[in-house]
Amino acid sequence: MQINTLQPVGKGVPCYSCAFPDAPIRETYQPRWDGWGRFMEPLISSSPMMVIEGNHEIEPQVSGITFKSYLSRYAVPSEESGSNSNFYYSFDAGGIHFVMLGAYVDYNSTGAQYSWLKKDLYQVDRAKTPWLVASWHPPWYNSYSSHYQEFECMRQEMEALLYQYRVDIVFSGHVHAYERMNRVFNYTLDPCGPVYITVGDGGNIEKIDVDHADEPGNCPSAGDNMPEFGGVCHINFSSGPAEGKFCWDKQPEWSAFRESSFGHGILEVVNSTCALWTWHRNQDIYKDDSHGDQIYVVRLPELCIASTLEGSGRPGDGGVTNAAADLLARWAWFAAWIEMLTIAVIWTSVH
Repeated sequence: MQINTLQPVGKGVPCYSCAFPDAPIRETYQPRWDGWGRFMEPLISSSPMMVIEGNHEIEPQVSGITFKSYLSRYAVPSEESGSNSNFYYSFDAGGIHFVMLGAYVDYNSTGAQYSWLKKDLYQVDRAKTPWLVASWHPPWYNSYSSHYQEFECMRQEMEALLYQYRVDIVFSGHVHAYERMNRVFNYTLDPCGPVYITVGDGGNIEKIDVDHADEPGNCPSAGDNMPEFGGVCHINFSSGPAEGKFCWDKQPEWSAFRESSFGHGILEVVNSTCALWTWHRNQDIYKDDSHGDQIYVVRLPELCIASTLEGSGRPGDGGVTNAAADLLARWAWFAAWIEMLTIAVIWTSVH
C-alpha cells in the first residue's frame, strides 16, 4: 500500500469547530443534554446502556475544555476493567466480552489505550465469554463518501491486535447510513477477520448519507475527511480492484450490504458459535417479521486460533507455523463458504 504524503493534523487539536462552526454552540447548550436525558430516562432506568465518545461529544469550550458533558454525565466501568480513562473500557454481558475504544484520544501502539487493550484482550476467557465484540465511533471500513478513510491511522495502529485475538464483530457509527462488511483484515477478505458493521443511522440533524465513494464523481480528494483527532494516513491501494487508486470503481468486495435508511439493529447470541444480527429500517417497524438485513455470524474457534504470540496468526507472521496456518486457512475458507450458503438460504426464505 502507498501512503499519501499529507500533512497530519496536530495530535490532540480538535478541528471539529472549524468544519461545523455552529456545532460548539449546539453541543455545549446544556439544556439539550438535560432534555435528551429526561427523554431517555424511562428506557435507560430499566435497560442498561453503555456509551462511548464520538465527535459530537468533543464539545469544545473555552480554555481548551473538551468532553465535559460526556465525562460528567455518564458512568462507565473503566476502573473495573483496569482502564484509567472513561474513553475506553470493557465489560461482559450475555456471553460477550465487549471492548469499547476511544478514537478521539491517543490510540497509538505506544500509548496507554493500546497497552490497556492488549492486556484486556489477553485476559479474555473465551470459555466464559466466547464472543468478543469491539465498538468505537468512526468506522475503519466504510464505502460511503462521508468520512471515507477518515480514521485510517487508527486502523493501521490497532487492527492487527484485534485480528490476533480474533475479535468477532465490530460496531461503529459516525457515518449516517447502514453498512455491513464481509469478514476482512487489512482490506483483504479473510474468514478469520471480524464482521464490521456501521449503524450510524439512528437519526441526526446532519441527515442521511447517500453518496458512495465508488460512484462516479463521489470519490473524496485525499485532502477531505480530516479527522477531529490524530493524523492523516489515507492510502492508495497497491493491489486488487482499486490498484493504484484512492477509491474503488464499484462496491468494494469487503462491503457486503449498504443502505441509506434510518434504522437500528439487534444482536442475539444463540450459543457459543452462532449469533443472529438483524437490522431494521425505521419505516418497516410496524410490519410483521420485517428487516432490512439479517445474517448469522458463525464463530470458528477451532479453525481461527487466537495466537498469544506477537504475530497475527497469519502464515509466516509468527502466530503459528506456516503449515498449520495454511491448513487453518483452507478449513476456514470452507467454513466461510458454508456461512455464505447459510446467508443465501436466509435471504431466500424471507423474500
